[in-house]
Amino acid sequence: MRETISTENAPGAIGPYSQAVRVGDLVFCSGQIPIDPQTGNFVSENVAEQTEQVLKNLSAVLKAAQTDLNNVIKTTVFLADMNDFAAMNEVYARFFNDNKPARATVQAARLPRDAKVEIECIAVV
Repeated sequence: MRETISTENAPGAIGPYSQAVRVGDLVFCSGQIPIDPQTGNFVSENVAEQTEQVLKNLSAVLKAAQTDLNNVIKTTVFLADMNDFAAMNEVYARFFNDNKPARATVQAARLPRDAKVEIECIAVV
């Protein structure tokens, strides 16, 4: 059974996709960028602050799917510049201090709205 997950506590989809999709006990979260859901704007141009907002957005989507970051099993981190890896990783580690999911980190030529970071994840319920 497939269920579309949606919450007003995270930015709405910019295109024809869902914030997340739940299939059985798995939740597949679309990539989140650093949009503040209250203002619709980026929180900052700083990659650390952007990473924090991205993870808050993912947390809100996961909560709507009745799970949380502790149940994330895989993430993919997209960076506009791999030189920002250390700053992103420092914030990321605070959100995943006990649970360390599998992860891939790649540099992307360009991210939506010229974000510095985008993160997607898969979690269990």
